[in-house]
Amino acid sequence: MTSTRPARILVAALAAIQLIHLAFGAAPFAALPFAATIGYFLPDTPFAARFVLAIPVLLFCGFVLYALRPGVARVPVATTMVAVGFTIYHLYVAFVGVPEPQIFRGIHLMAMLVLAFLVLPGFRPTRDGATGVVDWAFIAASIASIGYVFVEYDYFITRFATVDDLRPADWVFGLMLTVCVLEATRRVLGAAMSITAIVFIAYALAFTSLSPQMLLDQVYMTTDGIFGIPISVSATYVVLFIIFGAFVERTGTGKLFMDFAIAIAGAKPGGPAKVAVITSGLFGTISGSAVSNVMTTGVFTIPMMKRIGYRPAFAGAVEAVASTGGQIMPPIMGAAAFVMAEYLGVGYLTVAMMCILPAVLFYVAVYAAVHFEARRTGMQGMPLADLPAAWEVFRDRGHQFIPLVIITAVLFMGYSAPYAALCGIFSVFPTAALRSTTRDMVRPQVILEALVAAAKDCLTIATACATAGIVIGVVLLSGLAIEFTGLIVELSRETLVLALMLTAVAGIVLGMGLPTTPAYIIQVALLVPALVKLGVSLEAAHIFVFYYSCLSVITPPVALAVFAAKGLSGGNLWDTSVAAVKLGATGYIVPFMCVFSPALMLMAPWPESVLAAVTGTIGVVCLAGGLHGYLLRSATMPERLLLLAAAMVLIKPGGMTDLLGLALLGAVVGMQLLWGSRAAVAVAAIDPRK
Repeated sequence: MTSTRPARILVAALAAIQLIHLAFGAAPFAALPFAATIGYFLPDTPFAARFVLAIPVLLFCGFVLYALRPGVARVPVATTMVAVGFTIYHLYVAFVGVPEPQIFRGIHLMAMLVLAFLVLPGFRPTRDGATGVVDWAFIAASIASIGYVFVEYDYFITRFATVDDLRPADWVFGLMLTVCVLEATRRVLGAAMSITAIVFIAYALAFTSLSPQMLLDQVYMTTDGIFGIPISVSATYVVLFIIFGAFVERTGTGKLFMDFAIAIAGAKPGGPAKVAVITSGLFGTISGSAVSNVMTTGVFTIPMMKRIGYRPAFAGAVEAVASTGGQIMPPIMGAAAFVMAEYLGVGYLTVAMMCILPAVLFYVAVYAAVHFEARRTGMQGMPLADLPAAWEVFRDRGHQFIPLVIITAVLFMGYSAPYAALCGIFSVFPTAALRSTTRDMVRPQVILEALVAAAKDCLTIATACATAGIVIGVVLLSGLAIEFTGLIVELSRETLVLALMLTAVAGIVLGMGLPTTPAYIIQVALLVPALVKLGVSLEAAHIFVFYYSCLSVITPPVALAVFAAKGLSGGNLWDTSVAAVKLGATGYIVPFMCVFSPALMLMAPWPESVLAAVTGTIGVVCLAGGLHGYLLRSATMPERLLLLAAAMVLIKPGGMTDLLGLALLGAVVGMQLLWGSRAAVAVAAIDPRK
């Protein structure tokens, strides 16, 4: 293990210098662009102001010194310092206010690039996994290329973009940052996202009139490229909710979710599968990532499902689909929801309200599908003796719901999403300290681990958003979105249903192999304009592509959540993919429902929304019954076809379609009841005891 003594001496020296500066009246951070905003939150006395300004530095030094004490440090020194500094910096900015956009986004991206090259090995990692020469070269390039923006900030904000010629230094540092972003994304996410960005750049250079200078100007010198809206959302919104999720996870809230789900659903038919649906839905509200959700909850739920007899493929599919739904379930959705709020120019609460009914329909359908599959195959629940009592779960750990309640309450009070996240973050550890069952998690070491984990968890979103910014910059400058819109309109012959189908297919293809957030950002640039041109409301168009961005992780052939679940279940990949598509079938239909029925997004009078919710719920249950062959009993093929027909007409809004769907459902129920009574009479005739 590398000795940490030099690093500890360095950090202690930094803390001492900070204290000396305070003693002689120096104001720390005075040169930073957001220092003036602190005055609104501080007392008038200079000493109090200096003391409060110094708190982040002192906290940082203290935490790092604690981490590097002899015999404890297991994380490389540089990684710990960058990760803890990154997390504390964002908490600090959330409290005092966001500085100038390009500087704030630059600091966020610089820390993420440095951390990516520190944490992940390069092309030829050293034997012990330590940072190599190539990695340090990328780190230096990342700091230099973004540091150039800081040094020449006045030049960046006063020049005329795409009009003034680039200086030689602009070329050097612009190309340097572009390469660093693509390489960091490759290390964090794999090659798919980086290749996508390179393809867009190649298209712009080969098939449009754009020059390399115009392209680099857009991507590096403006806030419409790497420093654009995607990285802004990552730095302003997403990072705070990821910090919240890391804090919540470290205090054992995952165990609360698991025990709560087992207590209420474990004994029911197919109990472990229902536990997976509930747990993944709850955990997804704080993780926002389908793959990480699978890897977190699937470790427990998939073995439980296999233990009572579920096929490995079906067990993996249940976990993959349930985890995917976490990205669309309020109050805390995936990162793409925050991007949507930014694009729509509305508050995050508005987006959450628009998504709540579609999310409920999704989970109702998945739960119904799991129930019908369990009843059809004769699955039993878990033994009652193995289940915790619900009241015991709430008695021991129910207080850990308080941070989620606080975030929801703050949002409903009209405050911003970052402020709500900040309130939730600062409530996590005090909440854990309320009871003895969780009080042992309130330790400096646990807090430090949460700070480091939060920074590492941000890598996926930050690198993806930076690379997506390159794609958006190319799309905006090249006019590719206009060409794509014309292509969809022409192919669909201005027929909305056909245009929606083409958009859905294009969305799934564009999202293959990509995380939800960059997949959504690319689809917004290419697909939303076409839908809006055909008369779809802007909100419905965004919901449409948002859903298909989420569903790309369970749609073959490249289904990241299915791959993760398959690794845990050991099932066949194709069987798991087919089962996942069947379980998540409602997710493919709900976007169409939102386009044709704004009431589902709560964009209509409440009686219409209630009616749409009721008929939609009945429709998705019919869909699950038709696909899995069960309602009141096992369904025959004609009954399954009738259920599917009922689902289709109930999903489409309208009085006549609702009546027709209910009539079809009534026919199936009548057939199953009549068949069941005849079977009972036949059994009684054979067995006199009946």
